[in-house]
Amino acid sequence: MQPAPVLFISHGAPTFALEPGELGHQLTQLGSEFTDIDAIVAVSPHWETHGLRVASQRQPQTIHDFHGFPEPLYQLQYPAPGSPEVAQSVVTALHQAGLAAEPDPVQGMDHGVWVPLRHLGPDADIPVVCVSLPIDATPQRAWQLGRALAPLREQRVMVMGTGGLTHNLAEFRGPAVTNTAPHVTDFTQWIRSTIQARHQEALLDYREQAPAARCAHPTEEHLLPLFVALGASTEPDAFDVLSKEVRYGMLSMESYRWQ
Repeated sequence: MQPAPVLFISHGAPTFALEPGELGHQLTQLGSEFTDIDAIVAVSPHWETHGLRVASQRQPQTIHDFHGFPEPLYQLQYPAPGSPEVAQSVVTALHQAGLAAEPDPVQGMDHGVWVPLRHLGPDADIPVVCVSLPIDATPQRAWQLGRALAPLREQRVMVMGTGGLTHNLAEFRGPAVTNTAPHVTDFTQWIRSTIQARHQEALLDYREQAPAARCAHPTEEHLLPLFVALGASTEPDAFDVLSKEVRYGMLSMESYRWQ
C-alpha cells in the first residue's frame, strides 16, 4: 500500500475560502482523487502553543480567527469530524519520537486548516486532527515534528502543513495589484529548486541562504509548516508543484505534494 500523501498548502488570506483561483481548483481536483485516506493531520501557523497540543474533539468547531473581512466569511462552516482515536495515535507517535505532547479536548479548527480544506475536501467527510505549532519552533524542530508524524502515513493518515510560501503583510497594497514583487519570485524559485534537489541542510538554513528570506518572511511562523511537510516526506516520494499562483503581487500561493 502506498503511503498517504504529504501536502504543503499556502492558504493565503481568509478570502481564499470564497475565491478559489488556480490553487483552489487544483486542490478540488486533487481531493477528488483521494480514495485511501482515513484522516488528515494538519499543522498551521494559526494555532501556536507552548509545547505540542493535539486537538482531540470529536466534532471540532470552525474557528473564524480573523478580523475585518467580508461578513459572508464569518458564516462559513467546515463540519468535518475530528477523531479522538487518531489524535491518540498522533500523541503516541510524538511520544515515541521523544516529543512531549498532550491531547487538547477543546481546540477547534483554525482558518489555516479549514479554508484550504473547503477546496480540497468540500464534502467535509474526512476526519481532521490539528496539531499545534510550538511557539518556539525553528525550521529544525518543525522538520523533527514532521519526522515524528511520518509513520502515520502508513496508517492512511495524510500529513498537511499550511501557511504561506511568502507572507509579508506590510507589503499589501490592495487586491488590484497584479505585478509580482521580484523578491517573491526569487524566494519562491529558490525554495522550489532546493526542495527538488533535496538539499535539506540548505532548506533548514534558508534564513541565511535563500534570497530575500527576511523580506518574504519577516517572521517565520507561516513558513514553518513547510518544514513539517518536508520532515514527513521521504526520499522515494515524488514531488509535485500544485500551483505557482501569486495574489496581490506579494502572497505566493505556491503549494506542494509529496507521494
